[in-house]
Amino acid sequence: MEHLIEYAVNTIRERYHEPLSLDELAQSAMVSKFHFLRTFRRVTGVTPGRFLSAVRLQEAKRLLLTTPLNVSDISVQVGYSSTGSFTRRFTESVGCSPTQYRQRRRGRAEWSAQRAERAEWTGADSHTSTVSGTVVVPDPEVSTVYLGVFESPILERCPAVRAVITEPGPFQLTGVPEGTWFIHAVSHGTYPDDVPCPGRQELLVGTVGPITIGPDTVLHRNLTLRPLGWSHPPVLLALPDIGEITAAA
Repeated sequence: MEHLIEYAVNTIRERYHEPLSLDELAQSAMVSKFHFLRTFRRVTGVTPGRFLSAVRLQEAKRLLLTTPLNVSDISVQVGYSSTGSFTRRFTESVGCSPTQYRQRRRGRAEWSAQRAERAEWTGADSHTSTVSGTVVVPDPEVSTVYLGVFESPILERCPAVRAVITEPGPFQLTGVPEGTWFIHAVSHGTYPDDVPCPGRQELLVGTVGPITIGPDTVLHRNLTLRPLGWSHPPVLLALPDIGEITAAA
């Protein structure tokens, strides 16, 4: 069944600009839509609609950086019928408007100037729960790792708590609010000289969740950073020094 979900994911990646329906995606996988929906969510962590939206926004990010197209044209090209709806969804998921994203990613000096401030990310003092653990990277060489407590299995929107560590290893997220959350970690990885394709860079991600946080909860969870696979939704949140590296097709 997993290979049928992979086929559906490839359909989304290839035809994201079309008004794909759940019925059509289920038909492409040759199963009932109810079984398809359950299996798709189990394999990818999100619904087909959420996955489609993430792919559209990721493509919009790419177009903003690599083309002179205006925001209105990009919104149409990635499948939105309303520029206003596209802009609201982009801003909510990425953390800045399409225009701001284009300006910031092309102005690396601005990101560098903000780096010290971003390194002080913390949670609200009124919450006492803590999630700690270790970030593990099996193969590539990694420097800065960005971590956050998110409400979504997709790395999007502002995290409830966030932190930066300068290399893989122990981390601690303090002041985590009560609720159900996902812990995401993301970094760039560069493969050393003694592996195939030395010097190759990839976006590495690690996720644990959902986890439930109550009053004064103390949890220990380790995160293993791995390259984005076909079943992983794109990373949408704009992070400093994180480029536009996407999952392999």
